[in-house]
Amino acid sequence: MASSSGQEVQGHRLGGAEGGALMAFASMCFVQLALALSVHLFSQLGPLGVAGLRLVWAGVLLLILVRPRPGDFAARDLRVCCTLGVVTAGLMLFFMLAIARIPLGTASALEFLGPLMVSVFGPGSGRKRWTVIAAAGVVLLTQPWHGGIDPVGLAFACAAGACWGTYILLTQHVGDRVTGLSGLAVSMPVAGAFATVVVLLADGPSELSRVTGHALLILLGLAALHPLLTFTLEFLSLRRLTAKAFGTLMSLEPAIALLVGLLILGQVPNLASAVGIIFVVIAGIGAIRTGARAPAPPDQRVS
Repeated sequence: MASSSGQEVQGHRLGGAEGGALMAFASMCFVQLALALSVHLFSQLGPLGVAGLRLVWAGVLLLILVRPRPGDFAARDLRVCCTLGVVTAGLMLFFMLAIARIPLGTASALEFLGPLMVSVFGPGSGRKRWTVIAAAGVVLLTQPWHGGIDPVGLAFACAAGACWGTYILLTQHVGDRVTGLSGLAVSMPVAGAFATVVVLLADGPSELSRVTGHALLILLGLAALHPLLTFTLEFLSLRRLTAKAFGTLMSLEPAIALLVGLLILGQVPNLASAVGIIFVVIAGIGAIRTGARAPAPPDQRVS
């Protein structure tokens, strides 16, 4: 009896805020690992090429694994899924352009401004004090008083942040309205197609001649890690957390980016950055404790 009760409690936690937070944390770790491993491909394919091919691979994999049928979607939900795909492509493309110009930790901290705005102004019951603490952490991580940051890289990171905030709200809508991963299996191929058009317009068809079989295999592995696995985890997490709590929880990502930058890219954070890490961790813990969502009514979902 006690064992059964314990299993029920554990299942409830994994299905609630704790489970959503665990999925979001795993997603952030995989995102930063994949980004760090992608940097060495920039010299061959450029940041747009790397991002575009990863999105194409992810879209193909999801179509094969999920096989969504447009007839299973309401017209409005199908349009939202397509819009989510365009926003997803913008998020990936802008961020890859940003980390080609500024450090990974700095770009991640600036990108977090998008989820931070969702935390402040978005729907949900999260408490604003966690957002204030997270904002202080972001300031310490970016250290704007030092100056010298690449303005173009800054603009790209902020644009990625705007896409990320929009992505959170759209993903939660799709997750509430569409069962399983069908919504993601529609949005990701759209993201891949949109990114391909952008890459061809920006770099020209000659860019395709630089793609080798070896690079394609590496990008296939990276696509399976991010965006396929990471966006799936975020998609499931947003079914368990409010958009506001999820946005605040994302404050952990700049700290994870600094750690990955230290371990893989050799970027050592200073004292202010270390204090910023502590602040964002505190904010993330607070978001977990206050961010559970009520399940979406069953009659709102489409099979």
